[in-house]
Amino acid sequence: MAKEKESTNPVASLLEVSKIYGDGNAEVKALDRLNLTVNHGDFLAVMGASGSGKSTAMNILGCLDRPTTGNYQLNGISIEDLDDDSLADIRNQKLGFVFQQFHLLPQLTALENVILPMTYAGVPVQRRQKRAQEALLKVGLSERMDNRPNQLSGGQQQRVAIARAIINQPSLLLADEPTGALDSKTTEDVLNLFEELHSQGITLVLVTHEDEVASRAKRIVRFKDGKIIS
Repeated sequence: MAKEKESTNPVASLLEVSKIYGDGNAEVKALDRLNLTVNHGDFLAVMGASGSGKSTAMNILGCLDRPTTGNYQLNGISIEDLDDDSLADIRNQKLGFVFQQFHLLPQLTALENVILPMTYAGVPVQRRQKRAQEALLKVGLSERMDNRPNQLSGGQQQRVAIARAIINQPSLLLADEPTGALDSKTTEDVLNLFEELHSQGITLVLVTHEDEVASRAKRIVRFKDGKIIS
């Protein structure tokens, strides 16, 4: 009974989603009637070769792109018909992003980088700093809050990026090759952090081409030619 309830109340659901670029002889079908459900509490790894459709699926899950056909629902809300302002609000308030490149603002401290999404979300000023400090403590950077990105290692910068991604308590955390620029020891540290966040209830989708990284997830899907093959 519990399993059936979880499956009917997903965080994200792609139903018969296709994404087509170009037309005529130049048409490319990046996704081909894809069905994918991400349930509350999932830790899902998405794998596939370059051009398999995994990044396109991630972009749609992250409201960075829209399906050509099909339906995408996030927390029960159909996304594809929303206007750009509404999608921007959803990205800021319901989604967290971690990328291979950290995308930190170089002129801001770690604390200020983490505070930034709360500014856009309208979180009251008096709450921003406390929440940002708590997030940096959670990722093990309580002593690096006043450092700028060029004063941090790659692993520390990725931890700041993760703190920034979770600061607005997103429904879904999306990580696109988050360990691609890290050495093996730092990769291990970041994956341990993802496991810890997952154990605290965060729903996580991780795109990777590395089997060792994917093996840390609870569920793996593999893409080929815009479809899930396993």
